[in-house]
Amino acid sequence: MLEFLQNNIGTIVVSLILVLICVLIIFFMIRRRKQGRGSCSCGCGGCPMSGSCHKEKE
Repeated sequence: MLEFLQNNIGTIVVSLILVLICVLIIFFMIRRRKQGRGSCSCGCGGCPMSGSCHKEKE
C-alpha cells in the first residue's frame, strides 16, 4: 500500500486539489442561490428566464 502511494502521490495530490475546487464551486453556487442571487451576476433585467429564477412572492 505504501509503495502504491509513493508511486502515485502526484496523481493523488492533483486529484484531491481538483475535487476540492469542485466542492468549493458547488458550495458557493448553493450559497449564492440561497441569497437570491443568480449564477451569471449580470442582473435579470434582460434575461428571458428571469421569471423562472426569481418568482415574485405574494
